[in-house]
Amino acid sequence: MKIIELLSPAKTADIGIEAILHGADAVYIGASDFGARKAAGNSLEDISRLVNFAHIYNAKVYVTVNTIVKEKEIADVQKLISDLYNIGVDALIVQDFGILKMDIPPIALHASTQMHNTTLEKVKFLEDIGFSQVVLARECTKTDIENISKNTNVKLETFVHGALCVSYSGRCYASEALCGRSANRGECAQICRLPFQLQDAHGHNLGTKHWLSLKDMDHSDDIEEMISIGVTSFKIEGRLKDADYVKNVTAYYNNLINKAILKHSDWRRESDGKSVITFTPNKYKTFFRGGTNYFYNGRNNSIYSPYTPKSIGEYIGNVTTIKGKTIEIITETELHNGDGLCFFDQNNQFYGFRINTATNKVSKNGKLISCVCETFEPVNVTIGCDIYRNYDIKFSALLDKPTATRKIDISLKFEYSTLIVSDGNIEIRQTIDIEKQIAQKNQNDNIKAQLLKLGDTPYSAVSVIVDTPLFFPMNVIAVARRAALSNLTERRVASALENRKLFKLSGKDKKFPIDRADYTENIANHLAREFYNEHGVSNVAEAFEVSKPLDAVPIMYCRHCIRYMTGACKKNSGTQNFDEPLYLIHKNYYLRLEFDCKNCIMKVYQG
Repeated sequence: MKIIELLSPAKTADIGIEAILHGADAVYIGASDFGARKAAGNSLEDISRLVNFAHIYNAKVYVTVNTIVKEKEIADVQKLISDLYNIGVDALIVQDFGILKMDIPPIALHASTQMHNTTLEKVKFLEDIGFSQVVLARECTKTDIENISKNTNVKLETFVHGALCVSYSGRCYASEALCGRSANRGECAQICRLPFQLQDAHGHNLGTKHWLSLKDMDHSDDIEEMISIGVTSFKIEGRLKDADYVKNVTAYYNNLINKAILKHSDWRRESDGKSVITFTPNKYKTFFRGGTNYFYNGRNNSIYSPYTPKSIGEYIGNVTTIKGKTIEIITETELHNGDGLCFFDQNNQFYGFRINTATNKVSKNGKLISCVCETFEPVNVTIGCDIYRNYDIKFSALLDKPTATRKIDISLKFEYSTLIVSDGNIEIRQTIDIEKQIAQKNQNDNIKAQLLKLGDTPYSAVSVIVDTPLFFPMNVIAVARRAALSNLTERRVASALENRKLFKLSGKDKKFPIDRADYTENIANHLAREFYNEHGVSNVAEAFEVSKPLDAVPIMYCRHCIRYMTGACKKNSGTQNFDEPLYLIHKNYYLRLEFDCKNCIMKVYQG
């Protein structure tokens, strides 16, 4: 049986609740500190509220404690982890191996993608020492994933949608080096999204573009295949995203996963309950830079977004006429007053504008054929220009309202004076203790109607059977129904806690897949050093953030390759030639590029 998890981001507890309502089997959320998105912290009280809601549906809550831990923070991290375990959190997503040496309760641990989980050897090691889930590097190919899956039993998690880091996660020090803000400490300045001038060794300008800015991950066409090759958890990126994004993208992938499951009798979802969505999800309608499945099918030249790091949205048509503030677009998409449109001009400069007044034209058969848009300001578009919509005002307004319910199927049976409620696993028996009176006429239909009043509870009745000769006031039946459902909810939450996976450190004799640990292992405390030593790593260097290495070392390790993108890759029969080294320059940022062609990695140095 393949058990599939859709894992959604939660900037806040309320957004996490929306994710679960819209189909998430699990959510990941940051605590007050030590998460890789410092701006998305949450109190223990809020996380506890989310846990209690999630556990009704047998959904999980994972908390990110995935920064590197400095020496002085060990006690604080230990206390935080104990507190998270005590409020019922299902697992922690961690980066620092020092956590495995801390005095903490046996909470399940997931290996963050920050751990650089790129090889079978690394994933096997993580499984052997007790990790129950491993987040694979985004750079893994289909072949990589399949090989890892066939040779391990640990649950494999992959990013399925959202922003891509150009550097291997955990191996990016650009923000720390240039801005003093460590990505491994949750403070990434997103240097990669800036426009850079590319220069050769002689200072010749080879073009100013967003050379390091990638499109968004989009595995929407790969879901069924990815399940088949061993992926068990599909992760949506976006712990800084607001509710509209999480609702839309979660509902979108929920539908795709359910569609794949319908074809396979031995596949099922991790959590319980069916989400009923009141809108049609569309991946283009909330923040979307254009999609790529990255290296899943091997290297390709459509992974980056050279002309803008902003949301492009959905293509809608092209311009046919321009008169001052009025433009006409050939489109089959209905546009609205207040929509946001965008385009690239003839020099590939990106522009956006808002519609003041939209007049949609239709053909005789009622089909949209164009829209005349009066804008707030004159727009420098040209005839034939492709137009995209990156803000749909009506869709946004729709998502501001409640847009989903989630119900768990239950059966109800009323026999003599006892109400029996069952979800298929847990059975609640609620006996009504009042003076018994034989009903003068059959009440069964009235009692059934009262039992069906499930309202805003998390339950939906698939079967209601009533068989009693006794008379009961309907308010008494209502009290019994509410009490039984409340007891069922409490039992479901308690059961989720009882069945939590626990961590047990094992594999003390297992050899770490490397012999020497340089700064890219991100070792920032004595417990992490001890861990590496115990697993056969003799030469252990300190993290970049601690050692501030004076020697020139790469501050980025990228599979994205500018040589390849410009047609200069010799392994790919490239014909372009540059005098190297190449440099990327943005104001006072100077980055030198080095190409490790043997390992197909572009290294970025400061200066």
